[in-house]
Amino acid sequence: MKKVLITGGAGFIGSTVASALLDRGVTPVVLDDLSQGRAEFVEGRVFYRGDIADAALLERIFTEHPDIDATVHCAARIVVPESVAKPLYYYRENVAKTVELLEALQRHGCTRVVFSSSASIYAPTPDARVDESSPVDAGSPYARTKQMMEQVLEDWTRGEGAERQRVIALRYFNPIGADPQLRTGLQNLQPTHVLGKLIEAHTEGTPFTVTGVDWPTRDGSGIRDYIHVQDLAEAHVAALTRFDEVIADGAADRYRVVNVGTGDGTTVRELVTAFEQAVGAELDVREAGPRPGDVIGCYAAVDTARELLGWKPQRGIAEGVADALAWRAAWTARLGAS
Repeated sequence: MKKVLITGGAGFIGSTVASALLDRGVTPVVLDDLSQGRAEFVEGRVFYRGDIADAALLERIFTEHPDIDATVHCAARIVVPESVAKPLYYYRENVAKTVELLEALQRHGCTRVVFSSSASIYAPTPDARVDESSPVDAGSPYARTKQMMEQVLEDWTRGEGAERQRVIALRYFNPIGADPQLRTGLQNLQPTHVLGKLIEAHTEGTPFTVTGVDWPTRDGSGIRDYIHVQDLAEAHVAALTRFDEVIADGAADRYRVVNVGTGDGTTVRELVTAFEQAVGAELDVREAGPRPGDVIGCYAAVDTARELLGWKPQRGIAEGVADALAWRAAWTARLGAS
């Protein structure tokens, strides 16, 4: 594999995937509109600024890079409360534009797609553990766009003339940390996810709020599966490297789903404790009801990733917290110097 198109490749996850590919001698070709991603994350990389539904731009990309072997589709709007407030915006940006992207990929014969899906599409289970066969029942407009995108992709692999179109959907759990070399990381200093909020509370001396304390978990807080973003990036590399083994060209079933998590569940309160231990200080922790669109959460069964991709996570929560803190300090200094 020589080149891989990464949509959303200037964002947190996409840029980390790009770095992981570069480390293995594969050239990432990044497409990002920079509405959320950062230009700093694509410095020195092959980069096209624009929309994933821009047919003319995609024509240019494939004309200039006819040797693109696969696409990693990371581009999406991802903020749950915003999706509740602006559902049509999310359906247009995430679902409708993915259809436009797929039409362009089909025109140019780019038949391998690794899709950034989400564990948020799973229905709640009694023990919060989910595998790839667990029922799906997305609980927010954002999550429903991911569920719909999966359905679009699966149908794409089964439609008329789709004999070569193949998709591996990686259902992410909760990424934390940063690129260990601090090339990229979380670009938003006011993040919406829980570790970002913990870092913000610690660095700015503000309270941290546990949103939702009456879930049926061991301590009442939501449960998640926190995976280091570098492990997540390496799962993408494994999916790309083993793509033709996982789904052979001409296979009858050309759509596969793979959970990418640690296999362990951690509640929000447990994450707070781990964070306080990592920084050696206590936070001002408060409680509130769940935000619009919040769900109890889940954690992954990861047997499929191990069997199909030969992948397993290498980093724990402590390393994720340490890398996230190091990135926050480096990124703050970089922004302050610019």
